[in-house]
Amino acid sequence: MTTLKDIARRVGYSVTTVSRALGGYDDVAEETRQLILKTAQEMGYRPNVLARRLQKQRTDTLGFVIPTFGPRFSDPFFSEFLAGIGNEAASHDYDLLVSTRPPDTEEETNAYERMVGERRVDGLIVTRTRIDDARIAYLLSRNFPFAAFGRTQVRGHYACVDVDGEKGVFQATQYLIDLGHRDIGLILPPDNLQFAVYRRAGFCRAMKAAGLPVRSEWERSGDLTERGGYAVAIDMLRAAEHPTAIIAGNDLMAIGAMRAAREVGLVVGQDLSVVGFDDITLAEHAHPPLTTVRQPIYEIGRHVCRELIQMLSGEVSEPRQVLFEPELVVRGSTGPCKA
Repeated sequence: MTTLKDIARRVGYSVTTVSRALGGYDDVAEETRQLILKTAQEMGYRPNVLARRLQKQRTDTLGFVIPTFGPRFSDPFFSEFLAGIGNEAASHDYDLLVSTRPPDTEEETNAYERMVGERRVDGLIVTRTRIDDARIAYLLSRNFPFAAFGRTQVRGHYACVDVDGEKGVFQATQYLIDLGHRDIGLILPPDNLQFAVYRRAGFCRAMKAAGLPVRSEWERSGDLTERGGYAVAIDMLRAAEHPTAIIAGNDLMAIGAMRAAREVGLVVGQDLSVVGFDDITLAEHAHPPLTTVRQPIYEIGRHVCRELIQMLSGEVSEPRQVLFEPELVVRGSTGPCKA
């Protein structure tokens, strides 16, 4: 392997000068810097990344603990979000340390404490934020850099990117009302998640504006999986009275609700309208294609990562909060109320 000493012998400068030229210091003449850079490239020099990181007391690595159960994450949301984070991190020469832990468990707490306490990463990305989020409270108490996808009620100032879920579900509910639906069910995310609060608020606001009741028997919580959406929807649809439309807190639960509808003999888009939230790839290819509230998951992943990197590099002095606009995407899973 080519070393700094090898380059120094070739160009006739000291090892210190070569090191500072390669490190980008401005006390090296430009002509000398270009000579050293060209020679290093010709000789196939590769910097000792570990030594540089130790010298800078940085890892050039970001951490992301995916809050999911089981040995793999089955929610396509995380695949798109992770792709956005990873691509943005790579464009700034950062590595990404990814782990999966069940949410709200000792395992998850330990994962955060190891990453922070052992300085395995320079900053962390947090998602699926909770109303009273122990992860965010911990990171704030340690003054450790992080950026979150999602708001919370934990007090403190931190970088946050979110989608206006209240507005998105309001638009979806109003769209169903305009189609003539009056009996609308709601499958919410788990009630400890902050975005469940906003999405329910959008639903209630639209129903109230139309003078329609929110019926408690048609308002349930699911676990954000297809199986969970199916379990909640089948219970609703087998009742003597059932809604003519269902809004689900994410696309997977909506797809589960569509399966439940088929099982009880309803035609989705005719007998029952179903709306999701996210616009994952599966939504467009469902049968029928799913009407949903789109949030740009990949771009949000990039934006959250960029906010964190800009804080780490000192490009921004104060953490910023950004709110993305949702978009209602109408497909075949919704139609006029037959009644």
